[in-house]
Amino acid sequence: MNGFFQSVLAPHGPQAEQIAILAWVLFAFGSLILGLVIAATWLSMRGTPRIRGALAQERSIIAFGLALPVVTLTVLLGYGVWLTRVQAGHTDGAVRIEVTGEQWWWRVVYAGPTPVVSSNEIRIPVGQPVDFTLKAADVIHSFWVPSLGGKVDMIPGRMTRLRLTAERAGVYRGQCAEYCGGPHALMALNIIAMPRGEYDAWLARAVERKAVRLTDIEQRGRSLFLAAGCGTCHAVRGTDAAGTIGPDLTDFGARGSVGIDTLPTTADNVASFIRDGQHIKPGNRMPEFRIFSPAEQTALVNYLMALR
Repeated sequence: MNGFFQSVLAPHGPQAEQIAILAWVLFAFGSLILGLVIAATWLSMRGTPRIRGALAQERSIIAFGLALPVVTLTVLLGYGVWLTRVQAGHTDGAVRIEVTGEQWWWRVVYAGPTPVVSSNEIRIPVGQPVDFTLKAADVIHSFWVPSLGGKVDMIPGRMTRLRLTAERAGVYRGQCAEYCGGPHALMALNIIAMPRGEYDAWLARAVERKAVRLTDIEQRGRSLFLAAGCGTCHAVRGTDAAGTIGPDLTDFGARGSVGIDTLPTTADNVASFIRDGQHIKPGNRMPEFRIFSPAEQTALVNYLMALR
């Protein structure tokens, strides 16, 4: 599945296109004003006495120094306010997803009769509006996927909203855009846009979530996972692990990255994060687990990679 640049100027949805248009309008107005200022400066220095006198007249100052900025900024403000209201509403028939920003990861809940909980990756159907309900559990975060839409703050004790629509299948990178302490720069996320049929099939599997058949080494890894207290912080549906402090790991093996886009999901990288997580993502709240023997670590990693 293709990935796309994280850029406001590379829109792949109607909401992002509206913001890109606003950005280009701002660039155009800014360039126009810069050109007028340069021209006025040059004429005031090199122009004829008549031109310099005209520039110094009261009506010229009022027209170019007061009226033009007021009209321009009022139009841009009005369009920006309208755009904010349009992108923050809810639409009938839209997919509804709740995202909570936490230090330093994303809790994701797909609304429905049987809510589906996940973390750090968000799957959406192509061509259908998705209404996000945004919350923060600790400090102010900011949810931003530039190629799909605008940036919205996530504020503790409040609920904000955002609507996004992906026009093409692919992976869209996002980022927490508000400094939230510690490894803020490593608090990224991926939105995976899927054809509607693939999305429906994925969601149905996630809702039903049948027990995973484990090999002997994976069963040993599950026993180690529970015995070491990992389930105190993490949840794995269908097991005794029901923690809510850290990310839900039910579909961990199917995710594209370890540590929220810090490393690709491979067995070696998972093992490194368990053992040296503070080196890989300094400041994250998971302690380093160096209590496992090589064989135990291999079993634990195999179990985590089997969670899909």
